[in-house]
Amino acid sequence: MIIDPKQQSHTNNYKLMIGSIVPRPIAFVSTRSKNGKNNVAPFSFFNGVCSNPPTIMFAPARRGWDGHEKDTLINIRDTKEFVVNIVSEPFAEKMVHCSTDFDSDVDEFEMAGLTPIASQKIAPPRVGESKVSFECKLNQIVEIGDGTAGSGFIVIGTIILFHIDDEVYENGRINLDALQPIGRIAGNGYARTTDTFDIIRKIKPDEK
Repeated sequence: MIIDPKQQSHTNNYKLMIGSIVPRPIAFVSTRSKNGKNNVAPFSFFNGVCSNPPTIMFAPARRGWDGHEKDTLINIRDTKEFVVNIVSEPFAEKMVHCSTDFDSDVDEFEMAGLTPIASQKIAPPRVGESKVSFECKLNQIVEIGDGTAGSGFIVIGTIILFHIDDEVYENGRINLDALQPIGRIAGNGYARTTDTFDIIRKIKPDEK
């Protein structure tokens, strides 16, 4: 089957993308508005960019029904700061509670029963339940599309401080069994990292 994305709605294109790009890591992004209101929301178009400087990206789409920008994006544009919190299975349901587009005066930490913990270098709080969090400064925002529903943005941030729970840290690496991260699939589906396998990559002698 061949499908031309211009011949169907952005909603149908979205369904094909989220059903194929799997599993997707989840950025649970906490921000603070210029008026001091906390916000936290999940985004599953998320990944790393590079390690020097340590840089991440996530993509907040415009709202699918009216094209409005999401509070997370507005807050980051205003303050140039945010925290990416990694989602572990024990608080996954609380994360999902924050996925609704609430009014901007709603504090999702309070609504979902999550714990705001003060960051060290920026104003937005970390999610206390998260075992790995990145304090980030905005690098740049790239707008994609024509500003209508379904278009969006790429938010690129520089990690200025890592918060790693001692429970998941082992000799400079992350213990996935202790972290219990989850990934996003389509619909209401999520994935665990409990069924993995290794494939050894051949390397050149000068890479050792």
